Amino acid sequence: MRVLVLEDDPGLGPEIADGLRRAGFAVDLAADLAEADLKLSVTDYHCLVADRGLPDGDALGLVAARRAAGWLRPVLLLTAMDSVADRVAGFEYGADDYLVKPFAAAELAARVRNLCRRPEPARLPQLRLGDLELDLPRRRVTRAGVLLTLTAKEFAVLELLMLHAGAVVTRTQLIESCWDELNEPMSNVVEVLIRQLRRRLGPPDPIETVRGAGYRLIDPADPVGGG
Repeated sequence: MRVLVLEDDPGLGPEIADGLRRAGFAVDLAADLAEADLKLSVTDYHCLVADRGLPDGDALGLVAARRAAGWLRPVLLLTAMDSVADRVAGFEYGADDYLVKPFAAAELAARVRNLCRRPEPARLPQLRLGDLELDLPRRRVTRAGVLLTLTAKEFAVLELLMLHAGAVVTRTQLIESCWDELNEPMSNVVEVLIRQLRRRLGPPDPIETVRGAGYRLIDPADPVGGG
């Protein structure tokens, strides 16, 4: 298993790499974000072990950019930034594990081995219906080639409709999939969100209301799907 270690400390970086090599890993070392980004572009590593504070920025930016581009390999952040807020930020930006300095070499090796054993998740697809396209890994929506700006909730509803394109998605399905238990099921949150989503998507309207049943996503340019 091949691991990339991103660490700018000239003493600690080689020490980490040597420890992982002794544990049986093939290890490459990068001293800054630019070097790490280049190596990630040309080599399929099984895991990235990254310090956060680098000479050219925070490794969280690199992790977030890689995740947005669909890169799914595990990431372990190895850093002295040990507050709860720091750890939460690491996970929110796409890290899989967090180890605070100082650390034991044996624990680092065990954590990396555990991450490398995880099966790589299936890549999420790009969903298309007519001129509407959802790029799920990048969380992007385009219509007729124009990038649209959607809220997280609007994206979630559109994703569910597109996954069931041509079929009726009930109000209950939308509530259960896109809202939590704090929302009152009898409120009009679904109707309000659908109105907002229709405005975002613009004409012709691809969301068909099926009275008494729910909503269906159609291709308005399709004489069959558009009714």
